[in-house]
Amino acid sequence: MNMNFLWALGLAYIGIVYGQDCGVPAIPPVVSNLQRIINGEEAIPGSWPWQVSLQYYGSHYCGGSIINENWVITAAHCDPRPDLEFVVIGEHDRISNEEQLQTIAMAKVFIHPDWNGIGTTDVALVKLASPIQFNQRASPVCLATKDNFPAGTQLVTTGWGRDKLNSFDSAIRLQQVALPLVSEEDCKAQWGDTVNESMICGGAAGASSCHGDSGGPLVIKTKDVWHLVGIVSWGSSSCNVNFPAVYARITYALGWIEETIAAN
Repeated sequence: MNMNFLWALGLAYIGIVYGQDCGVPAIPPVVSNLQRIINGEEAIPGSWPWQVSLQYYGSHYCGGSIINENWVITAAHCDPRPDLEFVVIGEHDRISNEEQLQTIAMAKVFIHPDWNGIGTTDVALVKLASPIQFNQRASPVCLATKDNFPAGTQLVTTGWGRDKLNSFDSAIRLQQVALPLVSEEDCKAQWGDTVNESMICGGAAGASSCHGDSGGPLVIKTKDVWHLVGIVSWGSSSCNVNFPAVYARITYALGWIEETIAAN
């Protein structure tokens, strides 16, 4: 595959979080089916309480998702580095000085052993140096244990990535987009055999993630609970909303996620 046409976009629960401690925002999100992150829709502040910002010297560069009080999941290609970077929790407006944020150092980073630097198993776990204090604007998402949904199923992704085609600036306020699940067959028709079982695709219908959304969540709501099915990974270099974006598949990495957390 010609990598010039790609960009780095920067699951229920077993053994990680239990009961209804995950996937139920205290501030319910409201999502339009017609909007997109490019020229997109601002989220209700606090309505995606698992969304975090990975920051380098105070600058956002990737997203991530809270999976319990000590762990955040993101994309391996974000290359988080504990010596230089922090996880910011509870943010909505990146330039506001009035939000009650938690800024926590990274203690350790674990990269999925199958990550190949191109897109395969684009998953990383970040262990935090101190626990997150859960509140209305900080709580975990559930991890999906299945994702065999039919093509066209509505998914949602969120992030502070690029939100205008004529600008490379990241969004100031957290954006959200509803987009359809794309079948593996249709995704391969666009991207070829680079797409494999460690990936899940969405979009190609006037909506897409874009640069700076990397590592952020792709979620689905089932029985009033939100589950993480994917992690923003890669897609069209021009953020073409008619092409599917590709996300790391949580169910593919679920065993490694649970084993890593249990061992550390």
